[in-house]
Amino acid sequence: MADENETPQVAQAPAAPETVAPDGPPADTRGPRSPRGGRGGPGGGRDNRGGGANRGGRRDDKRGGNRGGDDGGEELIEKLVHINRVSKTVKGGKRFGFAALVVVGDGKGRSGFGHGKAREVPEAISKATAAAKKAMIRVPLRDGRTLHHDGNGHFGAGKVTVRSAPSGTGIIAGGPMRAVFESLGVHDVVTKSVGTSNPYNMIRATFEALKEQTSPRSVAQRRGKKVSDLLGRGGMGGAEAEAAADAVTE
Repeated sequence: MADENETPQVAQAPAAPETVAPDGPPADTRGPRSPRGGRGGPGGGRDNRGGGANRGGRRDDKRGGNRGGDDGGEELIEKLVHINRVSKTVKGGKRFGFAALVVVGDGKGRSGFGHGKAREVPEAISKATAAAKKAMIRVPLRDGRTLHHDGNGHFGAGKVTVRSAPSGTGIIAGGPMRAVFESLGVHDVVTKSVGTSNPYNMIRATFEALKEQTSPRSVAQRRGKKVSDLLGRGGMGGAEAEAAADAVTE
């Protein structure tokens, strides 16, 4: 008869045989991957986020390269002529913004103006500057300091008169017209504005007068003559006409 104080022994189940994985990478026991590759698969993950940053960097470099080549590497004179606060009525009320008028020139006979609108002032100025660079025109200058002849410009209610002046006169112009001649590289000129004081119409009228400017060299080529022949008809002697012809610049 068995002893009452003796504890009965419980039969233990046989241990499961230890499985040995074959040679190769360990098996993935975390379950199937999601369709989007949540564990660093092709649909997402840290590696792909890094790749996206690289792609974004390439796009930024490309855009930066295009911006750097707008003006051809030359130094341009930028002048803010006028800035105005504008509003647009929408369904929910009014949306305010800013409009900028900018004049751009290289100081060597090329100038242009542009207009831009945006919600912020710096963005409006940058838009106007980009538009001015695309609309630059070339104006022939005499001795690199003044105009070759007088001219008139008209746009809307604005009428302007521009006249060449001797050395030392300076820029006799006010408001928006002064910005145009300073960016153009003119040092001696006399102007008169009649009519409106709207800066937009004054700028456009000024450029209409500048577009009519011609040089003796271009007139001589068009008529098949020499520059000295054209200048000699204005009362100059032969030597004076030759000297003036040599001083003519486009």
